Amino acid sequence: MAKQSSKAGQAKAKAKPKAKPRPSAAAGDDTKITALMLEPEPLSPDMAAYFAKCEEKLGFVPNVLKAYGFDMAKLSAFVAMYNDLMLAPSGLSKLEREMIAVAVSSHNRCYYCLVAHGAAVRQLSGDPVLGELMAMNFRAARLSKRERAMLDFAAKLTAESWRVEEDDRAALRHAGFSDRDIWDIAAIAGFFNMTNRVASATDMRPNSVYHGQNR
Repeated sequence: MAKQSSKAGQAKAKAKPKAKPRPSAAAGDDTKITALMLEPEPLSPDMAAYFAKCEEKLGFVPNVLKAYGFDMAKLSAFVAMYNDLMLAPSGLSKLEREMIAVAVSSHNRCYYCLVAHGAAVRQLSGDPVLGELMAMNFRAARLSKRERAMLDFAAKLTAESWRVEEDDRAALRHAGFSDRDIWDIAAIAGFFNMTNRVASATDMRPNSVYHGQNR
């Protein structure tokens, strides 16, 4: 009996210590939003109301808004452009606009926009897999002809804008898009190419809450 106890003790002594749990890869993303040391300005009344509206509707203020908070003119311009492109009336649905955002951000490998807008695709589509496919490779997704034409155009505009020709616009018209819709596709793709580059240049970090949304 004593020998058995001794062997059990030796086995315990030889057992490897449990590995410490790995810290979250998103740790710190909500506190150090960018790599730049820019002091925030006091919010203007309009922007203070907008931040409060975000808190009410989303439960948080998107980090991109906080990142722009060092300059009220830049923040206001960003908010106005974003809301016009992504929320104002358009021949494109909100889901289609978010799909463009993610397909462009996937090509540019923009961490912030892939996380934030990937969550939006999951929410608007009710399909978590679609959100993942948009982030990884939209060409692997089972898309409608309309969606595929739209994303092919946005991807070409992102990767090789100088190669866009009349045939590319004709393909969009054939898929059912109006000339106004083509403008909106181009404007959204252009906007996210800009924001992707700013986010990458500043190491902008998305709110950690996005990671778990609509999975």
